[in-house]
Amino acid sequence: MQQKKLAFIGAGNMSRSIISGLIQSGYDQDRILASNPSTPKLDKLKEEFGIQTTQSNDEACQFADAIVLAVKPQMMGEMCAALKENNDLSDKLFLSIAAGLPVSRLQDMLGGEYPVVRIMPNTPSLLGKGMSGMYADEHVSEDDRQYVDDVMASVGKTVWVTKEDDINGVIAAAGSSPAYFFLFLQAMQEEAIRMGFEKDAARVMVQQAMLGAAEMVCHNQDLELSELRAQVTSKGGTTAAAVNTLIDEGLEDSVAKAMRAAVSRAEEMASQL
Repeated sequence: MQQKKLAFIGAGNMSRSIISGLIQSGYDQDRILASNPSTPKLDKLKEEFGIQTTQSNDEACQFADAIVLAVKPQMMGEMCAALKENNDLSDKLFLSIAAGLPVSRLQDMLGGEYPVVRIMPNTPSLLGKGMSGMYADEHVSEDDRQYVDDVMASVGKTVWVTKEDDINGVIAAAGSSPAYFFLFLQAMQEEAIRMGFEKDAARVMVQQAMLGAAEMVCHNQDLELSELRAQVTSKGGTTAAAVNTLIDEGLEDSVAKAMRAAVSRAEEMASQL
């Protein structure tokens, strides 16, 4: 991995998870800096990972070869305006994890056609099990694309999209989807409790079943998901009865509608920023 000087503007959970992944991957802690208006998060990052910290975004910018823009989308305009007023941005690479802001909008905020990679990570990145979708236009070099891929690979898997609009599909399939699984598990836990199991026992059963199923998917890449399902669905058995009920009740259509709703909302939110 290239060892660029990397600054994080914003010290929230996603910044922390990426910093953690980088340090575990062998990134030089002296080449990472985080900035934040208040000190508690910075103090914790410095204590835990030994990185540099500052309350000055300008100091972070002047330190860095690459800058992770990790502030809330509604705060991005003001922050970028201050950066471009006080700093020379011509040699910087920007990594944005702000939802809903297209590359062209970020470039406008920064005041130039600077290389910007738009990244959509998901919350399992906090555990190093993330899925990040990424988009870069022609202003980003192949070396910079590889660098960004290496950075995000430190917290999970990565996928590049060739059209920026496809980031909304990443949101539907990966960014929002942990909540779909949580809802399904919640429904299973609640039904197990109604069957008479204690709450803790019900949770252990459904979460371990989920974990085992996910591991089976990951360790059988040569098998289609439909084949994995068929292997545990004996004809006329209990699993078949359950799966057929889910299909008859429209699970597949509900999932499709939910994913399309996520895309529509992402498009709507982008138009409001």
